[in-house]
Amino acid sequence: MPPITPPDPRPGRDAVTAVVALGANLGDRAQTIQKAVERISRLPLVDDVRLSDLHETVALRPDGPDPDAPAYVNAVALVTTRLAPQVLLGLLHAIEEEHGRERHARWGDRTLDLDLIAFGEVRSDDQHVRLPHPRAAERLFVLEPWLSLDPDAELPGRGRVADLVETLRA
Repeated sequence: MPPITPPDPRPGRDAVTAVVALGANLGDRAQTIQKAVERISRLPLVDDVRLSDLHETVALRPDGPDPDAPAYVNAVALVTTRLAPQVLLGLLHAIEEEHGRERHARWGDRTLDLDLIAFGEVRSDDQHVRLPHPRAAERLFVLEPWLSLDPDAELPGRGRVADLVETLRA
């Protein structure tokens, strides 16, 4: 007689791939990104995390690129999770705070920035969780690392990431 398989002790939500953008322009940027990814991988109901290569980029301000500001290190992580998007976003904010993130100026310098870019096919205009991220389609520092992890990636409602990258590069 075959053994009986016990039920999943954590039944519920199916696993979804969330796209998380990581950035830092203060302190040991690369180490901060690596530690943040390690922390994300230890969250409850996170089954897998894949990190892109790190990319150094010019700081972006509301009025455009700022070559005089400290440069950013950016990456994207694909996070397989059974957390709800609101819960994941709240946990990402907590990880930012663990790394000394302070929110003084919009698009200001930061020790760590974690943005939830996409969550499977979920679309939301909720003021607390906007999905996909409203400016993701305009940011090569998000799209290029994402594309390197998933050449077939699609940004819900905006199309293929490869096409968005091609348009921005033109």
